[in-house]
Amino acid sequence: MRFALLCAAVLATAPAFADELVAVNGADQVRLSDSPCSSEKVLSQISPRARAILRDARAVVQGQSFSACWAVDGEAAHLLYEDGDQGLIPLADFKQPASA
Repeated sequence: MRFALLCAAVLATAPAFADELVAVNGADQVRLSDSPCSSEKVLSQISPRARAILRDARAVVQGQSFSACWAVDGEAAHLLYEDGDQGLIPLADFKQPASA
């Protein structure tokens, strides 16, 4: 519940961006989207009231792909992964992906 309140409090500070941002660390990467969270596995872990503030994310960690949702938490993106894990990544680490 505290996370839901925190997300609601910081939602107004979310950065504006077009479509997607990516943070890369070696072969690992996290992509943030401005679209509403669509991962049923993540949404089932969150109270219905908090679901509206979560945005979509995808991650590849050690070669394994994960669905995730995210919200701004101060100067970081707070990620909630489909397996129940959570993480924080500084917002400054995210950049616009290079065009293909």
